[in-house]
Amino acid sequence: MNEQEKLQYIVDFIFKDLKLSEADIINKYPKRNLMDGARVTRFAPSPTGFIHIGGIYSAMLDERLAHQTGGIFYLRIEDTDKKREVEGAVDMIVKAINRFGLNIDEGFDINGNQVGDYGPYLQSERKAIYQVFVKKLLLAGRAYVCFATQAELEQIVKTQTDNNELIGYRKNWAIWRNKSLDEVIEKLKQNQPLVIRFKSEGDFNNKIKFIDQVKGEVELSDNELDTVIMKSDGLPTYHFAHVIDDHLMQTTDVVRGDEWLASVPIHLQLFKALDFEIPRFYHISPIEKMDEGSRRKLSKRKDPEASVEFYYEQGYPVKAIKEYLMNLASSNYEDWKRQNPDKKLEDFQIDFSKLKISGSLFDIEKLNFFSKEYIANMSSDGVYNYVLGWAKAYDQNLFNLLFNNKDYAHQIFNIEREGSGKKRKDIIKWSDAHKEIYYFFDEEFAKINIDINLITPLSRDDAKVVVESFINSYSELDDLDTWFTKIKIIAKNLGLAESLKEYKNNPSNYKGYVADIAKVLRLAITGQTQSPDLYQVMQVLGKDRIINRLNNFINLLN
Repeated sequence: MNEQEKLQYIVDFIFKDLKLSEADIINKYPKRNLMDGARVTRFAPSPTGFIHIGGIYSAMLDERLAHQTGGIFYLRIEDTDKKREVEGAVDMIVKAINRFGLNIDEGFDINGNQVGDYGPYLQSERKAIYQVFVKKLLLAGRAYVCFATQAELEQIVKTQTDNNELIGYRKNWAIWRNKSLDEVIEKLKQNQPLVIRFKSEGDFNNKIKFIDQVKGEVELSDNELDTVIMKSDGLPTYHFAHVIDDHLMQTTDVVRGDEWLASVPIHLQLFKALDFEIPRFYHISPIEKMDEGSRRKLSKRKDPEASVEFYYEQGYPVKAIKEYLMNLASSNYEDWKRQNPDKKLEDFQIDFSKLKISGSLFDIEKLNFFSKEYIANMSSDGVYNYVLGWAKAYDQNLFNLLFNNKDYAHQIFNIEREGSGKKRKDIIKWSDAHKEIYYFFDEEFAKINIDINLITPLSRDDAKVVVESFINSYSELDDLDTWFTKIKIIAKNLGLAESLKEYKNNPSNYKGYVADIAKVLRLAITGQTQSPDLYQVMQVLGKDRIINRLNNFINLLN
């Protein structure tokens, strides 16, 4: 056999079961019919563990870039690393994407079924496709068969380290790069384990430049490593698979974490060797947090807030999380939202050239602000339904209270909400609901150990007078002004100022002011010193509950 025949023999031996041709693939993936300027983006996670909030952040940017240009956003699962794959992780990814309302056009629907004409969207189902292009590179002399053992690879690294050389399987260290085809055939006949490596033409001492859509012009050392493109199990590595997929699925823009920035040189080499059009790259910085005065990446291992499960369990509204993440991505989102309170997040046009170059700092208090504002603007029906849904999964006691007392619960959640000039902001996330409403239910209120010392600056005798006076004057038919006038009378009779201003002007003349009367009543009725508007709370509780609790409080004072 001549050299070309030997090469063909090697390729046929390795891919003897491969029936697919490049022509078949080209026919399967026709050019997309999109309007000018439309972008095709993808979220392509690996099913190797829980979903990181940074993944949702990246996916949200992918979705916005595609849909604000009238393009396509698809979900592709990169599951070629079978050793690290976690059971059930694909299902978690699909559910997270749907739960966060990141509307995919292709990939996987809520039931886990693949949808779209450019699949399969699971890389492990695309094995034959990758092998067609591996075969192509082998025949073109841009890839080669490698039988290096683990021991040989470890020895190479050790020698390179001892000699203070660049680490990696490259150039003269690539022991199978220049082996004769006869030696390759002999190993094949022995059924020795093999991988296929890309034959790099790069030189680490040379610099390459490319335009990143976030970071601008980037200069990196060229790649000279002979990277594995097909593993011994016949599956591709990430480097090779995503190049093939992005080409066939016609991805125009790749948004990914900047940990992949160093891999751009090998990716560019692969795109060029295969004569594929290179997509635009957006390397986004990771979400960071402050730790003992310094910034670091949000860690799967250290930080519970790194996992999307944390937000499910705490009960943060998905839309509030998305608004917070958008604020991390674009510093002008908050101002836009303030100026356009009635518009949806999807109406905001992201300027991707102005994404933050440095890492965005995660701030739980800022997330709480967005969440609190979002919930404050919801209807009582909306709050009830969301809390009920959350409680069904995470708080059975709260679920039972709400489900069995629907009309009463609606009244509770409507305090300082619909028809009120105020905005109730005591609920930051759905898990807060229990502690903010439990005292409305007698069986829950009975569990409270009321701290009498909280009646200060009033004495027990003063507090007793407050409660008895209120009982004698209370009518549930009183409007707010009448109700408050009666409280001010009680304050005046006890030597308290009727207003804060009056008290501040002459503090030595008074024991306190009218708010201290309300504090005693609030403590007696709710068991705590803070609550939504006390008048509205009492309207919901009803006269019988109020009088009963006030009498019990007198007994406690005695």
